[in-house]
Amino acid sequence: MGTENRNEKSKELDLLGVGEIIRLMNEETTDALEAVEAEKDSIENLITAIIEQNAGRVIYAGAGTSGRLGVLDASECPPTFNTDPDEFIGIIAGGDKALRFAIEGAEDSEALGESDVLDLGVGRGDCVIGIAASGRTPYVKGALKAAGKAGALTGSISNNKGSDISDLADFPVEVSSGPEILTGSTRLKSGTAQKLVLNMISTIINIKRGKVYGNYMVDVNPSNWKLERRAINMIREITETDEQTAADALSASGRRVKTAVLMIMLDVDREQAESLLSEQPDIRKILTTDKG
Repeated sequence: MGTENRNEKSKELDLLGVGEIIRLMNEETTDALEAVEAEKDSIENLITAIIEQNAGRVIYAGAGTSGRLGVLDASECPPTFNTDPDEFIGIIAGGDKALRFAIEGAEDSEALGESDVLDLGVGRGDCVIGIAASGRTPYVKGALKAAGKAGALTGSISNNKGSDISDLADFPVEVSSGPEILTGSTRLKSGTAQKLVLNMISTIINIKRGKVYGNYMVDVNPSNWKLERRAINMIREITETDEQTAADALSASGRRVKTAVLMIMLDVDREQAESLLSEQPDIRKILTTDKG
């Protein structure tokens, strides 16, 4: 496997200076970017399938670094897009404790991957994406096998060509990022490549679900001062109004950016704006219809 091979560029890694190691790590990160670019078609196929199926849940399954990255991506969807916590879910071999500690043997159990998927009641309408740098992690294989038997859409992200998990997925993504500078340490550029693909999956799905207007995250949950300021600025810039009007609209809307934007641009009250959003969550489509 490429991810387990020794990297010829770093054979004397321990003898290099700090600056030399930084330069080498940056070069290797560029390799990861190129590997993702080479797989853009398979990434598109996976994302398109999820969108077309209108998958109720996207579930990432992984072990170690791969599992942590899946949990990270899923956990950032609610604050960014105001998704329900059940829309994007990350499961990791060994459970939540494995986010901070290595759980011996957890990744080696197909049965554990299967049971974690079954515990979620996965079925038709869901999508399970297995993540494994090696492409052969038993936990991930078990998760994908269970998902396939349950009728769920399946995808995979691996860092080796012809991987086991690719054979178990409807839509495999094989980002061949090559040997690590620290032999076998796939938390490095393999993990970087995986994170890039996960960014694309969750971001594009939520864009196409109407949670973005232009390049604004209009479904953001303004749960702290920074996000409240961001929400006000979005309303001000989208509606081309002044800051006080934007702040007042955010307050009157129940702190929902979309609702506030419609209240201002369509000159409607909160109840009317929410009624429109209940039928069509994409404010661009609402504005095109009502103002076109």
